[in-house]
Amino acid sequence: MDYLTFSNTTYLQSMKTRNVCLLGGSGFVGRYVTEALTKQGITVRVLTRMRERAKHLLVLPTVEVVEANVHNEAELVAQFHDCDAVINLIGVLHDGKGRESFAAVHMDIAHDVVNACIKAKVKRLLHMSALNADPEAPSQYLRSKGEAEVIVRAVMHKLAVTIFRPSVIFGPEDNFLNRFAALIKLFPIIPLASAHTRFQPVFVEDVAKVVVKSLDQISAHGNTYEICGPHVYTLRELMQFTSALIQKSRSIIDLPPAMAKLQASVLEIMPGKLLTQDNLRSMQVDSVCKCDFETQFGFIPTSLAAIAPRYLTGQTPRGRYQIFRHRAGRSLRH
Repeated sequence: MDYLTFSNTTYLQSMKTRNVCLLGGSGFVGRYVTEALTKQGITVRVLTRMRERAKHLLVLPTVEVVEANVHNEAELVAQFHDCDAVINLIGVLHDGKGRESFAAVHMDIAHDVVNACIKAKVKRLLHMSALNADPEAPSQYLRSKGEAEVIVRAVMHKLAVTIFRPSVIFGPEDNFLNRFAALIKLFPIIPLASAHTRFQPVFVEDVAKVVVKSLDQISAHGNTYEICGPHVYTLRELMQFTSALIQKSRSIIDLPPAMAKLQASVLEIMPGKLLTQDNLRSMQVDSVCKCDFETQFGFIPTSLAAIAPRYLTGQTPRGRYQIFRHRAGRSLRH
């Protein structure tokens, strides 16, 4: 162990996180991580391009929302200076142009974040990746996530880094089951690409809990954690599950590879990008974990069946009541 690593470890063993700078805090996962941090009394500085996008966080105690250019390393250094830790949750599902591209959002920001942490003398970095992230993965999305991990791991001798790799994440504001429900309501027949790809959906509150639990755990330094729920489903099973919940009987047609590719090529140029060819390539590999969640994190993950009915059935008075309870800060488990 070199002197720098030893010094950082000794420092971190006696440190409790009090101030965090959060990138991606206004997004789906970010709002839950922000809330979980505030419940621990941690001061959270949320960086966002537009303050308006994060106004829902302003009601939380100990939260400061700051408009900042996350693509500017010097600006990141200034925002990181008085923070004990940095959490990077920024990511995009679809490749865009310029600063919206996979390379810019996943790789360039990761590079700027690690450099800014070092220059601002931040000792702790938590980085959100994705299950199956790998520079040799079949999709550009997973390759860019994998390259970002390479960038982050390269500074582990200078920073106490933890990387998280979740499977698909579900929750009231997700773009996963909610999108399935919208499609099912619109179409009597659902042509489904990669119908037999397996997923292990994880509840967004569990993801947030894992992130916050890891902040001050010395054992988490240098580790990469896969995060999944308790059950594995095929894509077809998830579509059937959603259909049953919203009480819409639909015919699901499994598309052969050639037809799936054609479907993706059409959908990716339509508004909303329901499916892209790169998404399809990501689904060539199952999104399931190889670890025991309870052993790794010390609690049992929440099942999809326990939570999804309470927000997918929001079109009923009872369903809307459940959503209002959740947004008021009460637990969905009670």
